[in-house]
Amino acid sequence: MNADKKSVGIVGAGPAGLTAAYLLSKKGFAVDVYEADAEVGGMCKTIELWDNKVDIGPHRFFSNDRRVNELWLDVVGSDYEMVNRLTRIFYKGKYFDYPLKPVNAFVNLGPVETTRCLLSYAQQRFTNGVQCDDFESWVTKRFGYRLYNIFFKTYSEKLWGIPCTELDVDFAAQRIKKLSLYEAVKNAFFGGGGHKTLVDEFAYPLGGTGMVYRNMANKIKENNGQVITGTPIKKICVEDGKAKGIVLSTGEEKMYDSVISTMPITHLVNTMDNVPDNVKEKVTKLKFRNTVIVYLNIAGKDIFPDNWLYVHSSELMTGRITNFRNWVPQICKTDTTILALEFWSNTDDELWQSDDAHLIDLAKKDIQKTGLIGDRAILDGAVYRIPKCYPVYQKGYKENLDLIQLWLDAVQNLQVIGRYGSFKYNNQDHSILMGILASENIADNKANNLWEVNTDYESYQESTCITKTGLAKQAVN
Repeated sequence: MNADKKSVGIVGAGPAGLTAAYLLSKKGFAVDVYEADAEVGGMCKTIELWDNKVDIGPHRFFSNDRRVNELWLDVVGSDYEMVNRLTRIFYKGKYFDYPLKPVNAFVNLGPVETTRCLLSYAQQRFTNGVQCDDFESWVTKRFGYRLYNIFFKTYSEKLWGIPCTELDVDFAAQRIKKLSLYEAVKNAFFGGGGHKTLVDEFAYPLGGTGMVYRNMANKIKENNGQVITGTPIKKICVEDGKAKGIVLSTGEEKMYDSVISTMPITHLVNTMDNVPDNVKEKVTKLKFRNTVIVYLNIAGKDIFPDNWLYVHSSELMTGRITNFRNWVPQICKTDTTILALEFWSNTDDELWQSDDAHLIDLAKKDIQKTGLIGDRAILDGAVYRIPKCYPVYQKGYKENLDLIQLWLDAVQNLQVIGRYGSFKYNNQDHSILMGILASENIADNKANNLWEVNTDYESYQESTCITKTGLAKQAVN
């Protein structure tokens, strides 16, 4: 290795951490990746269950960024299929297109409720001076209160565990920007446009989403890097304002020239030495939400055609149901269907502390209430828990996060990336891009601002997309 090639310690083997490690290892850097879990992939891992493969929730990959797409194809090769995306809203026993389409919404809501929704929308359109400083006001302004109450309120409050009036407007801007009733009507009748994140087709690896990151870990090892699983990290070692290395849970210190952290930003800061009191105080105000996934093995196939359903019915506790039969046939080796029901909670909630038997029973009752499986038998159940997986965009979070970011930026040789690390509601492509930019900062002495990823929603170097035959340029609307 050249004298210029420095050592890099990376905490976390999810999309962001592995991407940075892979690119740095290709350039000859001495790279060590530490992962607390026994498997790589983070939230994007794939697990074996009842002789089938399932992901940790639905993970469709899509990006417009050439750099991200080229890296994905480099790692996956030709071992993927294009999957037609179908996701709908399940509300009071009926299926609503997502995004909303006028005819479908009219048929399901009926003429009376549709008229009320349109009147509510019209009233809101002619109301001036509404301050959109929270999720509820932002969505209401664009849809009217009745549509907000039907299609946004229940699901969002299940997910975040707080009233929508306490959810920052940033979440709306990030996840449903430009999606409005006006645009839905315009696109339905005149075509064009569409919401960027609601693509009709996406690339999916034949071995499940986790295949991407298993392949990436193998390539890192081929490049003489290390991916060390089952190894929790105690803290990042900082001396004289510089990150010097990583302290393992055993107390052993590993020294590096640069450190990249994808651990939850709250844990990172809380375990560092000499943190100013005002930064510590801000960290206490950042909250993560947990996920409990209950997998149910259902007898038979062809239960419903969606990749996943958003559950907006308030009488059901689950918020999303994924049907793994509808992704690629390569992950389904039996004649059964695995459904994944997601429940969200805080660490001190009764749900999070419940035993597996109780959670499986809860999921069984919910799926039977939906009527989705009819009289099909539920053969088995399994529980998977994901702590701290959703950064909560509670009002005021940006002010708290800004001070923490400024303090972390002052620590030399340390970069903080990923959904957990940056406290951003990233998709896979955002985290991969963070890994790319972090590697450039080390290898090429660039000064990429990693905090800006997934904030400038329209920013792409060149608009491309992955097709069955590879990378293609994409027309920009």
